[in-house]
Amino acid sequence: KGYVFRIGGGNDKQGFPMKQGILSNQRVRLLFKKGMSCYRERRSGCRKRKSVRGCIVGPDLAVLSLVLVKKGAEEIPGLTDDNKPRRLGPKRASNIRKLFGLEKKDDVRQFVVRREVKEGKKSKAPKIQRLITPQLLQRKRYFKAQTRKRMEAGKQMKVEYMKRVAEYRQEQKEARAAEVAKKKKEKK
Repeated sequence: KGYVFRIGGGNDKQGFPMKQGILSNQRVRLLFKKGMSCYRERRSGCRKRKSVRGCIVGPDLAVLSLVLVKKGAEEIPGLTDDNKPRRLGPKRASNIRKLFGLEKKDDVRQFVVRREVKEGKKSKAPKIQRLITPQLLQRKRYFKAQTRKRMEAGKQMKVEYMKRVAEYRQEQKEARAAEVAKKKKEKK
């Protein structure tokens, strides 16, 4: 008594799934495309007309999925009476910090949730993601330096190229002037 459930979905007696947003309590045939629920695209761009059941509950439903929203006074045997612990701890560095309330200077690697493996008395720990290590910082510095070096080299090459273009233009001008002078001489 006092429990509140939310309807998550369900299937009717023939196995057609309920779809959210269809305000009827019988089956309808809809044209589905990628990204819609109750449909998985087999080829890209394909659309398909399928039967689905509306989201209003009726007597023809075989299965209803419920989500527990609010717990009541008594326990429901097999549902709320046994408390299963989470099998795995967090993997991401920031989530480990959040779980144990660590500061930025604390070493996250000391606080990883390890789990015992039954047969060999060994313990397993996840590889911490987004962990800032000196190696990572060095790599970042190296990449930045590479980019800077490339930019500087590019600038240098551009300066050299512009210099060469100016030289070439000057040479062309001189050659042209010499040719014009030669022609004038011949006319005389």
